[in-house]
Amino acid sequence: MGSAVERTDEHVREYLIYRGFTCTLKHLDSEIKADKEKGFRVDKIIDQLQQLVQSFDLLGLKEYWLYLDRRLFCRLEDIYRSTVNKLRTSLYRYYVISSIQRGNLEKSQEFFQRQALELQGQAEWRDWFILPFIPAPEQNPAFAPYFSRQWADTFLVSLHNFLSVLFQCMPQPVLLSFDAEVQKMTGIAEENEQLRQLLFALQTDSRDQRGGEAMVHHKLPLYVQNMDRLGDTELDLVSSQRAVSVSTTPSRNFFSTFLPQGRRAPPGKPALVPPGSSPSQAAVGRKDTSSTQPAKAKETLQPKDSRAASGQTSGGQTSGVQTSSGDASSFQTQQPSNQNPRHRRNQDHEKERKELFFKPPLVSPQTPERRAGEAGEGEPPPETSGEAAEASCGRSGGGAAEGGALCAEQPFIKLSQEEYGEHHSSIMHCRVDCSGRRVASLDVDGVIKVWSFNPIMQTKATIMSKSPLLSLEWATKPDRLLLLGSGVGTVRLYDTDAKKNLYEMNIDETHPRILSLACSPSGSSFVCSAAALGRSGSADSAPRLPIPVSGQLLLWDTKTVKQQLQFSLEPEPVAINCTAFNHNGNLLVTGAADGVIRLFDMQRYESAMSWRAHDGEVYSVEFSYDENTVFSIGEDGKFIQWNIHRCGVKQSEQVLPQDATGPFVLSGYSGYKQVQVPRGRLLAFDSEGQHVLTCSSSGGLIYRLTSGEPALDRVLSLGGHKAPVVTVDWCSAVDCGTCLTASMDGKIKLSTLLAQKS
Repeated sequence: MGSAVERTDEHVREYLIYRGFTCTLKHLDSEIKADKEKGFRVDKIIDQLQQLVQSFDLLGLKEYWLYLDRRLFCRLEDIYRSTVNKLRTSLYRYYVISSIQRGNLEKSQEFFQRQALELQGQAEWRDWFILPFIPAPEQNPAFAPYFSRQWADTFLVSLHNFLSVLFQCMPQPVLLSFDAEVQKMTGIAEENEQLRQLLFALQTDSRDQRGGEAMVHHKLPLYVQNMDRLGDTELDLVSSQRAVSVSTTPSRNFFSTFLPQGRRAPPGKPALVPPGSSPSQAAVGRKDTSSTQPAKAKETLQPKDSRAASGQTSGGQTSGVQTSSGDASSFQTQQPSNQNPRHRRNQDHEKERKELFFKPPLVSPQTPERRAGEAGEGEPPPETSGEAAEASCGRSGGGAAEGGALCAEQPFIKLSQEEYGEHHSSIMHCRVDCSGRRVASLDVDGVIKVWSFNPIMQTKATIMSKSPLLSLEWATKPDRLLLLGSGVGTVRLYDTDAKKNLYEMNIDETHPRILSLACSPSGSSFVCSAAALGRSGSADSAPRLPIPVSGQLLLWDTKTVKQQLQFSLEPEPVAINCTAFNHNGNLLVTGAADGVIRLFDMQRYESAMSWRAHDGEVYSVEFSYDENTVFSIGEDGKFIQWNIHRCGVKQSEQVLPQDATGPFVLSGYSGYKQVQVPRGRLLAFDSEGQHVLTCSSSGGLIYRLTSGEPALDRVLSLGGHKAPVVTVDWCSAVDCGTCLTASMDGKIKLSTLLAQKS
């Protein structure tokens, strides 16, 4: 209740300032300073009582207790009156014992003289009047227990608990109830998010088992080997659920309506049948086809609904790869004929949804002779060229369909795109908190904006810093706190609700540049990467020096605000550019300026393995969804997936364009040129870990992760920017994911996506 009262006082003070009620504000501040209830803070009340006892202020002690009695205790029921009397008796005895222990017998005698009329008729005080005249009262059997430390602590704890319960049971005004309701709703939202994630996990398709591979475990502990993000219990549930789904007829259950479109399995929709396969094989292999990606564009099949009715192309010619109407009808005959009305309604709803979201198929390029023949039959010639098909599919080179195959359906639909334009210089960092409610963005001028976008876009706080800021990170518990790393060797802990700094930590004078911050998922600690200055004194306004500068990697305790340890960086101390924890904080992965990725065991606080990852600096590094691999982007322009169980083994590799990896260049009139090295995240994953968002010169690009070559399959371009995008983030806290792309002109775009069925 004390914290709620304090926040409410701040809200009232802010409101009075907003209304201009300065006189009322002055009276409020003066009354708060003289508040004897201490804002219903029990610890403050106990401290006040102890201060009166230590100063031997008997009159003040009696008056303060009488105030508490009139204000609080008199409102209690009669059955609690005896408890209040016992606490008052113990408080007076605590005063007497304290005066004797400190050698001030005059104060103890004065107490009995002043309280004689009140206490002489009470049986519990009858033997206490001789206490000041006993030579060694602490050795007297009747009084020895009261001189022990245990009795004093027991009394103070009992008084503290009594007041705490009393404040909790008091009727609260509407303002305090409002604060409690907000916290309750926040807790319910967090619980719903956890349940939603668990539900998604239970519906996840099985991943390819990498059995038969000889796993070379280096220094990884046992709990990391064969690690999966899902727990054993959840994996058992997933396995049992998948077994049931394979052995029974596909049906639409109630919980599937809450899943993203990419996770739903429509009833009665068979898997697309490859050439030479029977419908029965498609029904058995449904689970396998849903979890694999097409390796080549020519193997991409057309949607069933768009072509199953006629089995022909728009020009009257059969497609190169199609599902025959005979196969479709034979598959449908396998479905039970006595379907209940609810199942029939679900099928109707599914059919309507497919008609809404499925786009008309694109016809592959045809020869001029065929176009002329088709035009002669009274039909317009197709206008779709190979380039148009590639643009519509959202693919990079080689994305157009070959041999008459149609373009696959896009996994996302861009519903809307909004712009946040409160910054006036290039963005360095843009991060969403773990609850998906707030965004913190930092520009090169050191201005931080904390803002929300749901339900409306609104700035919550603006942070101005005298010293340059280089990094930021949201705390996990509580998520309202923000870690800010500067260029002068300090890290600030900022409360975005109270809009004030809580702590400022001095890291290291020899390594003043705080390049990266990462908060543990447990919320008890954070990792800080500090680097020395470059040769020019500041290496942030220009590209980094070819020779990596010295650096440190430190672990700080967020509760004690003290440094716990310094990690060993082998072969030599080097600046760490990026850091990331896994989902439970047991592992930490870092990317350094020497091109080395280091994996740390956070239970032993030591390096588990390290390997040379890139030719040049490592700009961004993240764990995969199953946390068995690590993705990295480096100065060499490569996007690489690494197996953490086999040191230095690549799962896949692909070269990205320079506008996705930096350094980022913004040119203007009269030879103006601005160069910015990467600071924020260069890649972000969706909630399922199947798609990745990267930077580009005109907006964010979304790729599908594949297991073959190429490693990335371009599916959607978000666009919307007129300057190079320098950092990205992907918020998946709600069903409609939100992609954030921040550019060098200070603009941040929020693209709301809707996941489609696969």
